Amino acid sequence: MVATRARLTVLSGPSGVGKGTVVAEVRRRHPEVWVSVSVTTRRPRPGEVDGEHYHFLDAEAFDHLVATDGLLEWAEYAGNRYGTPRAPVDEQLALGLPALLEIEMQGARQVRATAPDAQLVFLAPPSFEELASRLTGRGSEPAEVIERRLAIARAEMAAVGDYDVVVVNDDLARAADELVLLLTAPPAG
Repeated sequence: MVATRARLTVLSGPSGVGKGTVVAEVRRRHPEVWVSVSVTTRRPRPGEVDGEHYHFLDAEAFDHLVATDGLLEWAEYAGNRYGTPRAPVDEQLALGLPALLEIEMQGARQVRATAPDAQLVFLAPPSFEELASRLTGRGSEPAEVIERRLAIARAEMAAVGDYDVVVVNDDLARAADELVLLLTAPPAG
C-alpha cells in the first residue's frame, strides 16, 4: 500500500457500532495497515498482551506522558486513563505512511484540535435501531446501563457533522475496505 501523502486518520463512533471489529478486519485483510496502540493505566485483562492490545502503564508513567506532551489525546473512563502516544504516530507519518487511530469521540475532538489536517471518520450503524439491538444483544449489562449507553449513543450520532467522512458498518468487509481506501486516498482540496 502506497499513500500519496501521509495522513492521520481517526476512526470513532458510538459504543456498540463495531469499531474494534472493523479495525480487526482491516488488519486481517490488509496487514500492511498501521494501527496505533493506545496506552492505559488499567490492568491487563486475561489474554491481553502488552504492546499489542495496549501499552499498560502505571499512573506515574502516564502522568509523565501528559506533562511532556507525549499524547495526541487522552481521557479518563471508568477510573482508568487511556491515550494515544504521539511518538509512534509521528514516526509513521514521517515515513510517509498513513496512521490509523481507533479512539472514542472525545479523543477525536482532541486530535482535531491538535492536528487539524487529520481525517476524522465516523463509523455509523445502519440505523439507530440496529445499534440498540447490538447493545441489548450483548446481554452483558443491566437494562439501566444499556439505556445510559443508548442515550450517549444518540448524542454521539448527533455529532456526525463534526466528521469528514461517514462509513456505515452494514457489511464488515465493505466497511473495512472503505476505511483502507480513505487511509490511502489523497486529501480533498
